[in-house]
Amino acid sequence: MTELSKVRAGTPTMTAVIAPRYGDSAALRVERVERPAPTAREVLVRVRAAAVCKGDVHLLAGKPYVLRLGFGLRKPRHRVIGHDFAGEVVAAGAEVTDVRVGESVYGAAISGSFAEYVAVRADRLAPAPAGLRFEESAALPDSALTALQGLRDVGGLRAGQSVLINGASGGVGSAAVQIAKALGAHVTAVCSTRHIDRVRALGADIVIDYTTEDFTARSDRYDVGFDLAGNHTLAQWRRILTDGGTFVSSGAGFGGDWFGPIPGIGKALAINLFAKQNLRALFMSPTRPDLEYLADLVAQGKLRPVIESERPLAEAAGAVAHVAEGHAAGKSVLTI
Repeated sequence: MTELSKVRAGTPTMTAVIAPRYGDSAALRVERVERPAPTAREVLVRVRAAAVCKGDVHLLAGKPYVLRLGFGLRKPRHRVIGHDFAGEVVAAGAEVTDVRVGESVYGAAISGSFAEYVAVRADRLAPAPAGLRFEESAALPDSALTALQGLRDVGGLRAGQSVLINGASGGVGSAAVQIAKALGAHVTAVCSTRHIDRVRALGADIVIDYTTEDFTARSDRYDVGFDLAGNHTLAQWRRILTDGGTFVSSGAGFGGDWFGPIPGIGKALAINLFAKQNLRALFMSPTRPDLEYLADLVAQGKLRPVIESERPLAEAAGAVAHVAEGHAAGKSVLTI
């Protein structure tokens, strides 16, 4: 994007949240910048709501540093931040055939959703779930797609199996509890005391309060362990998995500043050569079929977004700072 002072006269502009440098939420600025134009395979969406995810925090910080190889060595390559969005299609590229101008959509852009407009590949969005507000639709993509792909695809969770979700009160965890139940699993959820009633209301069969009990010290065994907190070792996780069980890490905790979860993933792959369990890492990728799957779960009443706060775009820095602190109770959403 180009700052307003550098925009050619007559070029359409928009309000956006930009990150001119790596850092924390204090680095963010709200400015008028050039409006993006969609390429042949993209659509231009008038953003009505955008949600903050942990990925936004890590990309803003530029940590782990290895991320900068792909996202800009000295400063962010994509200056307008944000991934998740919901809004209305206002233009479509020449090669886009399955998205209509005027259609309400939701999805996850590579970057740029904290703005009045975002250009996004057509295969990274889908029709917005019927009956949801834009804010509710925007709260779903990153969290619910991470939960779906982690449980169903990486974890191989099937009906009748047992799953433990560590970090069940955040955006991904709240979606994971509901999706695991939709898949027919018996769900044990781990969260803090103040979130127990809400997590149980989402459908968890058993809720463990991590402030009073270490779930890895229990005698129970699980077919799938889904880690969203990164506060236990692989050895501890292996003790609570069944023979042939699967541990799925979302990269929570992100390890050191330089390489993040990469050393841990390498260790898990090495252990896999000898262990009875499967230790796997999750790399979520937005797809239209999975977004349509989530919308269908919403229509069936099996999935609902959990929103902790809604703020105007001008307060994006505060929303990002809150997510960076951890211990979120659902999604932080920006109304645009």
